[in-house]
Amino acid sequence: MAADPSSWRNANPGDLSDLLPEIVASAGEPILAAASAASAGWAETPLTERIELLRSAQKILHAHQEELARGICREIGKPIVEARGEAGALVAKIDFAIGDAEQFLAGEVPNDTPQPSQIRLRPRGPALIIGPFNFPLHLSHGPATAHLLAGNPVILKPSPLAAQVCARYGQLLAPLFPPGVFQVAQGGGTLARSLAFDRRVRSVVFTGSVPAGRSLLSELSTLDPSKDVALELGGKNAAIVLGEADLTRAVNSVAEAACLTAGQRCNATARVLVETSVLPNFLKNLVPAFSPYQPGWPADDSTKLGPLTTAASVERFRSALTPVSGAKFVLPGKVLEKVGTRKGHYVEPCVRAWQDADTYLAHPSAQQEFFAPVVEIIPVTGMEAAIAAHNAVPFGLTASIFTTSRKNFEHLANHLNASNIYANLPTTFSPSALPFGGWGDSGNHHPGGRHFIRFATDEQVLQEARDTLS
Repeated sequence: MAADPSSWRNANPGDLSDLLPEIVASAGEPILAAASAASAGWAETPLTERIELLRSAQKILHAHQEELARGICREIGKPIVEARGEAGALVAKIDFAIGDAEQFLAGEVPNDTPQPSQIRLRPRGPALIIGPFNFPLHLSHGPATAHLLAGNPVILKPSPLAAQVCARYGQLLAPLFPPGVFQVAQGGGTLARSLAFDRRVRSVVFTGSVPAGRSLLSELSTLDPSKDVALELGGKNAAIVLGEADLTRAVNSVAEAACLTAGQRCNATARVLVETSVLPNFLKNLVPAFSPYQPGWPADDSTKLGPLTTAASVERFRSALTPVSGAKFVLPGKVLEKVGTRKGHYVEPCVRAWQDADTYLAHPSAQQEFFAPVVEIIPVTGMEAAIAAHNAVPFGLTASIFTTSRKNFEHLANHLNASNIYANLPTTFSPSALPFGGWGDSGNHHPGGRHFIRFATDEQVLQEARDTLS
């Protein structure tokens, strides 16, 4: 593995001439030492005081919402309206995290044991959060708040692609806590691995690609099996459109979920399994549903489709534009050199329809996450064919079912390998009020979002001989 750079500058993906300030890589050992030194004191801090400090953080984040939103928009190219939604979610997330802490950290006193007993949850120790670029704050902030409330110091290692906005987030939050309790570590894969493999780190939360997540889990399971690892990985999420579906709702949901964050969401719609009886009408309505998603300057309030974040993302998108046997383009997709006068990583959505599910599943793209606005349309003959085609792909994050029948929705939900299933909603719905995690290649059954705090502590049992302690 190549060494991390000692410093770097990110460019605005919507205007590559706009360079952000330099980021200097962090040294890992001082950060680890500070987190370790802070661990005992933070664990002994009463939950009520930890909640007070998180409330202070909530006020700071609320006051700086617009600044953080503009930072997200500039650094990763997320449209400003979406970026404001992400920044606002940081504030709301603290309320959910506090509610979870009050529910799950209380412990239990069983009344059916032979001796007086307690079941309590102990802080685990320093937690490392390896964040993604697409939701640089939201997907790091959720597990960070859970671990902080559980009594664990937090080290946030953001994606280098979102280093500036995460640095600002750290500047706002770190001073609110005792030294070493919340830190940001800047660097790439080498730093992430050195922090993750250190014995002082007791939990690792990773959001990123399947290969990187698998490698991390495999090595940590061998080196330190007592360390908790939570993975949020990719998705090849499907919308399933049954014959009785509201096609207007279906096509609008597919277009939206394919184009939000330029398709750079783990829960983006990547495939649509359409019952053959309605396929012609579905395709007819789908093309105009994509018309609002024209690539534009991400800082404009009217922009619904911003740029991809990196040149590598553009090349991965470009690979979907090559004609393949057994599929035809509904929307051909395009890489744009510029939008207006600005040179950036802009693309137009690509939609291709396959002749049948077997042809699609035999093609490598069925197993590939483009992480870009690419949608594959696959005809199916009915619910059982939809289940088979859906489950033939190893990802299992979200799925949307478009139907007017509760019976059909529940039958599909009972048989689809996906952890979050929606009726007549986009695959990107995923509210913070609910758990969110993946099965199969999408994760390791550690749901983020609501209730994540269950994975931030160690369970300890206390028993005593009756009437021997005063």
